[in-house]
Amino acid sequence: MRVRFLIPTVLTALLLALGAHPVSAAPQGTLSPTEGEDLTFAYTTPDPHSANWIGLYRSSGGGPVDEEYVAPSLVWEYAPEAEGSVRLPVDSLEPGTYTAYFLARDGYEWLAEPVEVRLSADGPVSFPVEEATLHNARQGQAYEARLGGLVSGGATGFTKVGGDGWVEVSSDGTLSGTPRASVHRETPAGVSRADRSSARVTVEATGEDGSSARLDVIIPVRRHDQPLVDEVGVMSLNTWHGGTRINGYHEKQLRFLLESGADVVGLQETQGTHAARLAEALGWHHWQGSGSLGVISRYPIAEEYGEVNASGGVRIALDGEESQVNLWNVHLGYTPYGPYDFCFDGMDVDRVLEREAESGRTPQITDTLAAMSDQVEAADEIPVLLVGDFNAPSHLDWTEELRERNCGYADVPWPTSVLPTEAGFTDSYRVAHPDPVSAPGLTWSPLYPFHEGSTGREEPQDRIDFVYHAGDLTVRDSRDLVVGDPAPVPEHADNEWTTDHAAVLTFYSLPS
Repeated sequence: MRVRFLIPTVLTALLLALGAHPVSAAPQGTLSPTEGEDLTFAYTTPDPHSANWIGLYRSSGGGPVDEEYVAPSLVWEYAPEAEGSVRLPVDSLEPGTYTAYFLARDGYEWLAEPVEVRLSADGPVSFPVEEATLHNARQGQAYEARLGGLVSGGATGFTKVGGDGWVEVSSDGTLSGTPRASVHRETPAGVSRADRSSARVTVEATGEDGSSARLDVIIPVRRHDQPLVDEVGVMSLNTWHGGTRINGYHEKQLRFLLESGADVVGLQETQGTHAARLAEALGWHHWQGSGSLGVISRYPIAEEYGEVNASGGVRIALDGEESQVNLWNVHLGYTPYGPYDFCFDGMDVDRVLEREAESGRTPQITDTLAAMSDQVEAADEIPVLLVGDFNAPSHLDWTEELRERNCGYADVPWPTSVLPTEAGFTDSYRVAHPDPVSAPGLTWSPLYPFHEGSTGREEPQDRIDFVYHAGDLTVRDSRDLVVGDPAPVPEHADNEWTTDHAAVLTFYSLPS
């Protein structure tokens, strides 16, 4: 891994432009990285202390830009002297841009101006896919998309090597231009979208080592009198510690998201940083919560509603003011877990439902639905989506026909599915696949066929990740997704699939 860095004064100006406002006096210390194979920082401070420390954060978010805690550092070490140096380990880090902070006494007061560093992978440049479909364009309207974050290996520049004339490619990988009426009509492979034409362009990235890589880009183009977006793919994806349990997780996650056709993704287990990381690489928009939750979207996030008891919400502008959706993402409590209560401990239904409340799930979904209630009432004007890891099954799956599979139980009124249904939400997967016998849609767990992964008792397999909707949306398709044939825990490290859940992806038609 190679290290490059920006001078601190440049980074400070960038942070201030993004809204960071250090609350203390101008820091009197210094922080200087060394360029090379190791991530080593020289530091000085007039206020040495045994608990002073240097922490590394992703530049896309998570650092203490206002000298307050936002998210945990990725790696850190104490820097106790008045003058010294600290080496931070980089083995667990993916290539990308990071910010280092020199901080006081186990807290978040700046001792020096922060420094931005770029970690570049050794080896030639590469893209995670050969072909990528970007967000929609419309004839006569200016268009822009960012590709620079997709390349690995330390790209020094991007060029256009062919394609539609209206598309320009800048040296940092930004595509721009205004589509005309004469683009070639084509439906992108694997994406079902009506009456769609598209532009194509081939982009080449050049690496620091002289290597190069090409990416074929498809830009769906709508006519000037058509809605910008007439179909939207909505996904729920538990990232499993951000994906960090899998080798090469960053590139594998990008490949999956690009190939899936998803437009909006509710993420769980982001550790306060991974939604920002993925959005930065994809060139998408994002909302990053303080803990588990995050949302990434091809289209702008017009409003953030904040977090409400294990959930968070945003409003996404699919076509400016003309077409928008509200999306809420949840990650409900995981213990005690109802299927274990039934299958391992043989509890009765009343006791399991009591423990659903004890787990936090019942009050969490109740509070979330209360926060959404006004939006649900207005869902005919702005549709509402509810996605996430509910950590509980659905009453639609624990039916009499599946009593044997469900450890001898049936007709269980799981609160986390009953309450959304009563509030006006529809389970999109069960619209597309009404029969839970022929289409179980299991999302827990491709990595735990047994309770310890590859050993132990048989693990109860259930559908616990969902995409719900309210309002004028039509389900075109819904899928539970896993890439490849992942090895179970503990042999999982080299899986192509980066999580212990299956993803859920629903394609909706929007009202015309």
